Amino acid sequence: MTLFSFNIIQKLPISTTKAWDFFSNPKNLELITPPWLALKITSEIRKEMYPGMSITYDVSPILGIPVEWITEITHIDKPNLFVDEQRFGPYRFWHHEHHFRPIPNGIEMQDSVHYVMPFGFFGSLVGNLVVNKKVIDIFNYRYKVLEGLFGRIS
Repeated sequence: MTLFSFNIIQKLPISTTKAWDFFSNPKNLELITPPWLALKITSEIRKEMYPGMSITYDVSPILGIPVEWITEITHIDKPNLFVDEQRFGPYRFWHHEHHFRPIPNGIEMQDSVHYVMPFGFFGSLVGNLVVNKKVIDIFNYRYKVLEGLFGRIS
């Protein structure tokens, strides 16, 4: 079993409140996810996120094959942090922390992702050869979209 980890930090010229309002709204995930993933939220979304909230998606991570993905919001420290974890989906394990920290002229946002592929050694091999790059591509896409929406801190 291989635990893959990925971190990305982005500085945005927005308030902590605006960052929280945007990122804690699951509907915005479709906006910042690459089209090739074909992510669609299939559950009803409440206005405010809460611990224990489950969100269901259809996503096509590999070869356009649709997969149901269910995540749960497990921790919230408004407006500094929230965590989503996979309950069912393409990974054996998925843990994603969203951190927000005020800085001069905006916020520093950090995404920390830890995941394990299914299928033991074969899954780890596919993770190394394919999935790890796709996860990086997803967050690089997100980085560019967020910069387009909010600008950047020079």
